[in-house]
Amino acid sequence: MKHIIIGTAGHIDHGKTTLIKALTGRNTDRWEEEQRRGITIDLGFTYFDLPNGDRAGIIDVPGHERFINNMVAGVVGMDLVMLVIAADEGIMPQTREHMDILGELGIEKSIIVLNKCDLVDEEWMELVEEEVREELHGTFLENAPIVKVSAATGEGLPDLIDTIQRMTENEVTEKDIHTIPRLPIDRAFTISGFGTIITGTLLAGTIRKEDTLCMYPIGKECKIRNIQVHGENVDVCYAGQRVAINLSNIKKSEIKRGCVLAPPKNMKNTDLLDVRLNVLPSSMRILTNNARLHLFTGTSEVLCRAVLLDKEEIGPGESGFVQLRLEEEIAVRRGDRFVVRFYSPMETIGGGVILEPNPKWKKRFQPDVIEELKKKESGSSADVIELHIRQHDKTMVTVAELAKITALAPEEVEEDVKELQAAGQIHVFPMKKDTYVWHRSSQESMTESILKELEGFHKAHPYRPGMPKAEVHMRFMKQVKPNVFDMYIEMLINERKIGRSGEYLHAPAYEIPKDAVFEKASRTILETFEKAGYDFVRFSEIVFPKLPDGVKEDVLQVLISDGTVVKINDEMYTLASYMEKAKAKIIEKLQKDGLITIAEVRDMFGTSRKSAKPILEYMDSQKVTKKTGAESERVAYL
Repeated sequence: MKHIIIGTAGHIDHGKTTLIKALTGRNTDRWEEEQRRGITIDLGFTYFDLPNGDRAGIIDVPGHERFINNMVAGVVGMDLVMLVIAADEGIMPQTREHMDILGELGIEKSIIVLNKCDLVDEEWMELVEEEVREELHGTFLENAPIVKVSAATGEGLPDLIDTIQRMTENEVTEKDIHTIPRLPIDRAFTISGFGTIITGTLLAGTIRKEDTLCMYPIGKECKIRNIQVHGENVDVCYAGQRVAINLSNIKKSEIKRGCVLAPPKNMKNTDLLDVRLNVLPSSMRILTNNARLHLFTGTSEVLCRAVLLDKEEIGPGESGFVQLRLEEEIAVRRGDRFVVRFYSPMETIGGGVILEPNPKWKKRFQPDVIEELKKKESGSSADVIELHIRQHDKTMVTVAELAKITALAPEEVEEDVKELQAAGQIHVFPMKKDTYVWHRSSQESMTESILKELEGFHKAHPYRPGMPKAEVHMRFMKQVKPNVFDMYIEMLINERKIGRSGEYLHAPAYEIPKDAVFEKASRTILETFEKAGYDFVRFSEIVFPKLPDGVKEDVLQVLISDGTVVKINDEMYTLASYMEKAKAKIIEKLQKDGLITIAEVRDMFGTSRKSAKPILEYMDSQKVTKKTGAESERVAYL
């Protein structure tokens, strides 16, 4: 069974509610004021079954000018709209505004219902039909079928039902039930003993009883206690259905029309939107920069300022790229449609499509900004994902964050990431909890900057093995997690774009020059250590020939790294060969006697107690010896 959402539109008192009652047997005017005044103020909902078994949910939207915001909210998720025109009056101002709104909201399938046919004669009927066709010429409604009915007498209703069935069978595609669920809220109320109830049209995905979802933009998680579809309790509801959901952990006072129910961490609140905005050909106004507008999208209504990015003004029938700066946060998705009305007087001037739901603040007339928006307008979701990845040039971005920014399902983002990786446009760094992605151009730029820094470092410190990896991380990518940075460095090493010596990074072909300066410092160090033997000298006490600042310390580190010299403690160093001999003698003594003292070490190497103690402490660090309790005694480590 296919689930269809049908909406009504048209001027006040043209018979929309009466038509729905004739089709369904139910009155959608729920409120006493609506029934007393004979007009629809808020949205009304009911359903009927088509002859083929498909169920058509039907939404009665207000026709009165004051209730246009409710009308826009009702259009969300509609598959088909019946534009109701009273045969005795023809097209009226509100009819035209509804037509404009439907067009800007992307409604494609419509039926023109000429109602109240019982009130006019055949000649008048022909004149009205001709007028309607002329009025609709050039609009999305110009090829819509016209069905003549009388909701009061039932005349023409079978033809209308047949037309609805034919169009919904052949021309309405089923909504995606396998993506993330998204439910814009159009009503919230409480029922004693049950608590908070919300209603709306499920635009995408599936919601199940006991699911935990999040209410945006307030950011509060709530649990699904019960689901109703057309008054019947169900365990699961699907995209395309009108649903009523009983929620726990949230109060009715916290929810308003415009809230959206979706999975936690899947959408991101925004107070900026990049859009393509079309001004209606019928508009009597010109849109100027920074104009204050009412924005209607989904079930939201917020005030905003329109910053024109590529034009000084947008006149009737024209369009342009605009950044809407909202006065409160909402949660939307790329591709959502919207309508804008002037702040005062309230009249519809246009609408369009959201190109970027989470943009950065943009300046006007920037060529790179315009080019980016053109790509977002014409590109696939992978193109948009690529643009977002490109914007995180210093930080990388996770697949989870991309899903949140774009309001796409993680699975959809993962597919786009695979596509971009296969095309060589991005680098992917999979971690345990999430996957980080980085644009290839950003990575190459960063690698170039790091290499330039390393080359400068080598010139300033030619006798050092390289720049500490931790320093490179902090200087260039401190916002990137260390383990992700390590994966990036490993990639560069494997590609031979940089080299590594322990925890030091260097240019790929860099080797420490063993030049005259190096040899002079190295010779002084080695000769001093050799002459001192086991009467160790402090490094600070060695007398060097005149050398550039820092050279003697750098050369010492080179000798340590190549194994020629060992560090005994913070002040003392000696030849590695001396300590290997000492190690052999101490092991021999321990094997013989099981114990060795500082005094015995002093006598064994003909040195002072000041040097004997560091020898044993060094052997402790090498796990040759360990203390027995007494400060001066050692036994074998194992």
